Amino acid sequence: MIRLRLISLRLSIAVALLAISGCSSWSYAPLAIPDGLERMQSKKAENVEVSVAILTDEQAEQHFGIDLSSHDLQAIWVNVKNESPYRFWFLRTVLDLDIYPPDEVAILFKSQLPKKDFAVFRQRLRDESMRVELQPRSVTQGFVFAPKALGGRYVDVRLGQDIYDVELARRAAQENGQTTIKAKELELRFDFAIPLPDGIFDYERLDTQHTYAGQTLPELTLDELRAEVRALPCCSTNAEGDAPGDPLNIAIVGDSSQVLNSLSRSGWSFTHRLSVKSISNLIGATLASTPYPVAPVSDLFLFGRKQDLALQRGRPSIAERNHMRLWLAPFRYAGKQVWVGQISRDIGIKLTSKSSSLTTHIIDPEVDLAREYLLQTLLAGGFVQAMGFVKGSQAAPMSAPAVNLMDDSYFSDGLRLVIQLSDSPIPYSQVRSFLWERSAAPILESQSGDAEENFQALDTEQ
Repeated sequence: MIRLRLISLRLSIAVALLAISGCSSWSYAPLAIPDGLERMQSKKAENVEVSVAILTDEQAEQHFGIDLSSHDLQAIWVNVKNESPYRFWFLRTVLDLDIYPPDEVAILFKSQLPKKDFAVFRQRLRDESMRVELQPRSVTQGFVFAPKALGGRYVDVRLGQDIYDVELARRAAQENGQTTIKAKELELRFDFAIPLPDGIFDYERLDTQHTYAGQTLPELTLDELRAEVRALPCCSTNAEGDAPGDPLNIAIVGDSSQVLNSLSRSGWSFTHRLSVKSISNLIGATLASTPYPVAPVSDLFLFGRKQDLALQRGRPSIAERNHMRLWLAPFRYAGKQVWVGQISRDIGIKLTSKSSSLTTHIIDPEVDLAREYLLQTLLAGGFVQAMGFVKGSQAAPMSAPAVNLMDDSYFSDGLRLVIQLSDSPIPYSQVRSFLWERSAAPILESQSGDAEENFQALDTEQ
């Protein structure tokens, strides 16, 4: 009987504790904005200034009273100072197609909040959200909730002039015989590349000023650039330098900040360094076949050191991604740094004793297709000023493929893609060619004679 009473008493205490915890209030401590924001960036055009910042997980939890990271979300702060006489619309889906409206965010956290606080919490999210209509001669600020990016985020803020107002202005101009509205007034674009360090990204240790400390790097002519890039080793190597790794098939002309900005804006992600934490994450993602969009890459060597920088474009599975390694070259062109690199596509994972993580990716044997992928992602973003192909990489036909350090076979035309980055986005029609070599067409080089059934030359004489 006494035992039953004790059990009953314990259950009563447990229920009381649950009731007390369920009645605890949701609370928050608003940040000082903009003074309390880190890494805020601003740009101005046409009497409109845009500022952006991304809250850290800790800042978001303080400001909203919830852990956004628990649902892989980020809060992006946007401020628009519109000193123009025009009404604009904030095209927020350009920033991210998967933006979360405030009510959706509220629902995600509904079960974690006391019932009495939910309506107030939801209204706070609504009130803190960035408006889409931007009145003339006004300042508007607020937050956008988007899927979490790791390592860094490209923030594209696009403002479109109110189409109703534009059409009224066009008709008034036509009636008065005036010139039509200038196109640049119809759409404004502000792009930002914002780093999000966490302590183990490789770019956090990038220090190009000391890579060749005490040396004066030669400034090359275009012909000298072609010769130097061609004269480089065919492939990266192991640490000892006595075995070939993946082929060196790319070179990029641009200072480090320009390279990071252009690649992140083109959808490339940064990578974690190899560490106990990142290896643990990698093994866990491999076993669970889950994404790890900033997974580390194994070390390969050139110029007597491992890669200075690595980037990737991941897929939903850790086993699949495009990735590249870059090394700062000991020469310059057009006043800019030159980066030599290797790019390939990972299409699977295998266990190996040759890697410190005990796993390694299997590369797509058609490495030229990954090279073409890099070119097209940068062309699509308008980041290519000029490009060309030069010999020097490992040439190997599909019938006699080459092999890398992890015993993966690959074939290639042996050309290196050289890209000179543009200082600002330019249209495809303005991209120039160095007129060096013509590359073999990826996909075509891997096809058999049966593929000719899908191709037919037109007889223009008929």
